[in-house]
Amino acid sequence: MAGPCCKSAAPLSVFKRTLAVSPRSAGPAPRAALPALSALLPAGRAGTRRAARPIGARYPQAALLCLSCQGSMSGSLRTCYRYLNETSRSFAAVIQALDGELRHAVCIFYLVLRALDTVEDDMSIPLEKKVPLLHDFHSFLYQAEWCFTESREKDRQVLEDFPTISVEFRNLGQEYRDVISDICHRMGVGMAEFLEKRVGSMKEWDKYCHYVAGLVGIGLSRLFSASQLEDPEVGRDTELANSMGLFLQKTNIIRDYLEDQREGRSFWPKEAWSQFAAQVEDLALPQNLESALACLNLLVTDALRHVPDVITYLSRLRNQSVFNFCAIPQVMAMATLSACYNNSQVFQGVVKIRKGQAVTLMMEATNMGAVQAIISQYSQEILQKVSQTDPSRDKTLLILERIREKAMPQDTLRSRAHHLSPVYLSAAMLLAALSWQYLTAAVGQSPNTTDMQGH
Repeated sequence: MAGPCCKSAAPLSVFKRTLAVSPRSAGPAPRAALPALSALLPAGRAGTRRAARPIGARYPQAALLCLSCQGSMSGSLRTCYRYLNETSRSFAAVIQALDGELRHAVCIFYLVLRALDTVEDDMSIPLEKKVPLLHDFHSFLYQAEWCFTESREKDRQVLEDFPTISVEFRNLGQEYRDVISDICHRMGVGMAEFLEKRVGSMKEWDKYCHYVAGLVGIGLSRLFSASQLEDPEVGRDTELANSMGLFLQKTNIIRDYLEDQREGRSFWPKEAWSQFAAQVEDLALPQNLESALACLNLLVTDALRHVPDVITYLSRLRNQSVFNFCAIPQVMAMATLSACYNNSQVFQGVVKIRKGQAVTLMMEATNMGAVQAIISQYSQEILQKVSQTDPSRDKTLLILERIREKAMPQDTLRSRAHHLSPVYLSAAMLLAALSWQYLTAAVGQSPNTTDMQGH
């Protein structure tokens, strides 16, 4: 079994999976959510989308992993961390902030799903070959020599050198292998289902988001519990874990309306947009702005219904590294939904949160009280923007009231503060800021804006 490394306190982003693909004749490519998970994971989308926008910076192998950790790793495990760095911007830093052997388990979990996502995304693979590959992918984890050399995707290295990943998978403890294999199987089946299927009803939207993001949340929660860093109930309560993934995925889908339209795909459910337009692309027309905003607000309201579950989930966490890993992407998503609500820019450009705002959220979201305060703040911002004439007004006000009640301090479990030393928290906040600066320099981001999940 892969041995544990030293602990790291740097809180960063999310493991979120967001699948991304080119348009198919029968429907949009799934939008992946490893996500990208992020950076809640690589997280594509059905008709896929990027795994929490999977490909990005190329910074040095295991750049954020301490030297003593690197020295204790096998050559194949070091290669896995190199692939992690090469196929994600934020996940490498996020994962390397986790404690002990959980770090390796989540690293391998990410790479396995990235490989699965790469098969799903590759439009050069004919459906008659792709569907069996997706269905059977979990079985390749136990085939030492299996690899796939026919992909044309930029992440094809994780398929071509899959034996390096699978050997480290088999080096994990049985408790981790069972989780990773099960989630890989279920996700592959879900991807195959949505290969040629558009998201129609709101129920199908939930199902799609479950396959590409909810399952990541469930898998991660089971890994947290398997590591014994978190209580068993964290892994057992799949409804809460699913909500963690759905909240992130829906936020990305809502925010990325225009980008997806330009790339010939759509993940807004027909049941929603058909109430306001003849075609989903008509929402971007200036003369349809009022209808577009009504549709947007309806979907934001639907995403907000997962927030009470998010609060309950986070209140159960006891390990600081796990809490940071989970909480930061959720508050980023809340900030992004607030920015999107009733905002015409969703249909005209790109909605981003400021870099300074993102750094502040990363530094502050290290305990439950702070997370509740952040959620309350953005809920209040949305409340102030609710129009008297918005068709979803009553539902929006109802869910905002539920969030307000849930985010009140007396609703939290016992404060997590007594588990954490002031030195630990100070170091965590400092490392968050330094890590953000490092990643910004590595990927050449603008100093003024940032995407929600560190794409």
